[in-house]
Amino acid sequence: MVRSATRPPSGLPGLQDRFSRIVDAPGVGADAGTRRGWHVLDTGPALAQLGIETVGTVLAVHGNPTWSYLWRALANESLAAAESGGTAWRVVAVDQLDMGFSERTDVRRTLEQRILDLGSLTAELALDGRVVSLGHDWGGVVALGWAVRHPELLAAVASLNTAVDQPSDLPIPAALRLARFGPVLRASTSTSPAFLRTTLALANPPLPTEVKAAYSAPYPDRASRLGIEQFVADIPVDEDTESHEALLGVSSGVAKLEVPALLLWGPRDPIFTDLYLGDLMRRLPHAEVHRFEGAGHLIAEDAPYATHLLTWLDDVAAGRARRREQPANSPAPVSVHSSAPMWAALDEHRDDPSVAALEMGRGPDGAPLAVSWRQLAARVDELAAGLSAVGVRRGDRVSLLVQPGVTLTAIVYACLRIGAVVVVADAGLGVTGLSRAVRGAWPDVVIGQVPGLTAAKVLGWPGLRISATSIPASSRAALGVAHSLAEVAELGRGAPLPDAPGPDDLAAVLFTSGSTGPAKGVVYTHHQLQAVRDTLRDTYGVTAESGLVTGFAPFALLGPALGTRSVTPDMDVTSPRTLTATAVADAVIAADARIVFLSPAAILNVVATRDALDATQRAALERVQTFLSTGAPIGARLLDDACTLMPNADAHTPYGMTECLLVTDIDRDGISAAALAPDDGVCVGTPIGSNVVRISALDSTGAARGEPSDEPGVLGEIVISAPHLKERYDRLAMTDRAAARELPPQGRWHRTGDVGHLDDEGRLWVEGRLPHVFVTADGPLAPVGTEQDLETLPWVRRAAVVGVGPAGTAQAVAVLETREPTRRVRVAEAELADALRASTTHPIAAAFIVPELPTDIRHNSKIDRSALAAWAERALSGERVSAP
Repeated sequence: MVRSATRPPSGLPGLQDRFSRIVDAPGVGADAGTRRGWHVLDTGPALAQLGIETVGTVLAVHGNPTWSYLWRALANESLAAAESGGTAWRVVAVDQLDMGFSERTDVRRTLEQRILDLGSLTAELALDGRVVSLGHDWGGVVALGWAVRHPELLAAVASLNTAVDQPSDLPIPAALRLARFGPVLRASTSTSPAFLRTTLALANPPLPTEVKAAYSAPYPDRASRLGIEQFVADIPVDEDTESHEALLGVSSGVAKLEVPALLLWGPRDPIFTDLYLGDLMRRLPHAEVHRFEGAGHLIAEDAPYATHLLTWLDDVAAGRARRREQPANSPAPVSVHSSAPMWAALDEHRDDPSVAALEMGRGPDGAPLAVSWRQLAARVDELAAGLSAVGVRRGDRVSLLVQPGVTLTAIVYACLRIGAVVVVADAGLGVTGLSRAVRGAWPDVVIGQVPGLTAAKVLGWPGLRISATSIPASSRAALGVAHSLAEVAELGRGAPLPDAPGPDDLAAVLFTSGSTGPAKGVVYTHHQLQAVRDTLRDTYGVTAESGLVTGFAPFALLGPALGTRSVTPDMDVTSPRTLTATAVADAVIAADARIVFLSPAAILNVVATRDALDATQRAALERVQTFLSTGAPIGARLLDDACTLMPNADAHTPYGMTECLLVTDIDRDGISAAALAPDDGVCVGTPIGSNVVRISALDSTGAARGEPSDEPGVLGEIVISAPHLKERYDRLAMTDRAAARELPPQGRWHRTGDVGHLDDEGRLWVEGRLPHVFVTADGPLAPVGTEQDLETLPWVRRAAVVGVGPAGTAQAVAVLETREPTRRVRVAEAELADALRASTTHPIAAAFIVPELPTDIRHNSKIDRSALAAWAERALSGERVSAP
């Protein structure tokens, strides 16, 4: 039954009625000889009425079973941006024929027909020269199909959760398989609104009732829903589907697109999983990619996609967005990077029988497991050639679910040698966090021990699976293991190695701790990893004779690259607090080590367990020459406690992060001198080498909007630049863009998210995290300075200060962990409260004593102030609360 196009009813939430219009366009293909009515949302007339000239048009195509309402945020925000003087893009969001409020026809619309339909409409609209195609769901295929066939109009392409290929070995989701056939197809898609309701239920968080009603408005009865039925029936799932040939044309054409591309993705999508994202990334290797953690299929409802899309469109308009690089006619330029590769020391020590690496507590009867340089070099070669033999290629991602130690060390260097990208995420992230990280990186290979392989199987992680240890055949089959590491090494024994990667090739994806939100993958090239190694070596004088003990995971693998023997102490690396003084001493003895790396949480327990040391162990610790605390800034008192164990060590506490592992450095004397200064925060010293530190000042709302400066005494966000700064965040293009905005145009910079200030001597003082700043009546207040004041009281072990109340009038609340542990939460008694207030110049409105402060999961040292603030607000409101 043919029904004319109509406008939507007025008052739909978020939809401006003035955008709605009806456009008649010639029918094409199977529809030739007709004219069809399209409903579109079009901001063009509103822009013209304002006298605003546009730079181009965003052509937005919805999928099934939505309509142009999906793009209302983009229409609204783009117009608002243009009105405020920003880049003016016209948005034309279509209702496909037989969908939304467009005409209902009696023509069966295949993928080919829909691409032709869209071309007829754009011709009728006379779009010219600078069009960005945008699509979602199966509308993404239609939009990309249009883009492939209209290169003369195309400026860029963007997609939200779509696919242009259905792998033959991957079944489509069960719900779609069931819905595509016979009575179920009709019953679920047109006879009833089940398919529509199921799709709307995928939103996270759930859609408001009025928004669901708006999406349902064009589809009140079976006749209006026939397009939904046809769309499902036409899904090109295999070569027998009529639209399969058209899909092949789209998928092959997409791989040839040279224009800028953006892929915005909701990873919780049960239909378009990250497998389809990976396929699109292979076809569009220059595409910028952003995964919105927590978002799913209805990403346009789940995430602020429009804001990010418009930011990218600004760069498209300015010619700054990335395009596909064309093959050059001349040879590739020689890299300017001259640093030796990460495995160079292994090649130099290939015939050296002395110890290269030890693993405490892992050998027979708990004895250290030691490997020589000769053994390690041979093992790395075998694994590298073996991985190549089983199909691992340069650029492939290898997720490592192996405890730090000699096995992990060999795997890492084997991957680096063949150019595979190592993906490292702490088990300390927990099952949910680890799964999010691994799936986000979407590895080609997973190498793990049984717990990691079990998680990979249960949670559906992708990748060829290789077991780090030999396991029974039944377990191999159950876990989907294709090879053991021993088998891989056997395949590689005596086999040639592939060409080595170059310094600009990707080397690693290292995940952040997750202490400030979902863990982010940080991408490093080989050159940047080499710069980390060189900075560490040059700053701390690491030599072949140094020997290295590290209880801090990021540096646990650097021993072979530094050309010095290294040892992993006996501890649970996912919980630094498990490291004891005796374990550190035994590791120092085993490696005859002169350098010790520990995290702040590890230091706490090492100091707490020092009474268990015997005379031999104490003597070994007295021989340590360099001690570093890395992972989080620490104060003078904790460093002094550690130095009582290593009295002859030159103690340092470098400041850094996963994105840039070494930024500044300060030694014990520097900390002692800083303790006499009146500054708030933890002094972390001066920039290392050629590193640069700047401060972006906080405004009256607590936002960091100041131009990065080295002016002393200014509280703001810490901004850094360094040779070993990360390449980018992995598949978080919009996070990268946000971090780069308003930064100096020259060089590579990173907004750290930390707040602090520089002093007159150029030293950096860290005062907390940007999200933990709260605005009092006196202005923004960072927490660390006040916390340090409180920790000067002899009975306070650790303190956290959080803001409670509205911005501008927030009150400082102290939450304390005492040296004499308490078993319950209590309000500080009057005498204690008075002592707290007297210890700091910043007003304290209230104080709580708790058994333990909540900390992050990697370092066990970074206090979760956001959680504490919410807890304190509940407690102060009179709610009965348990320990935070």
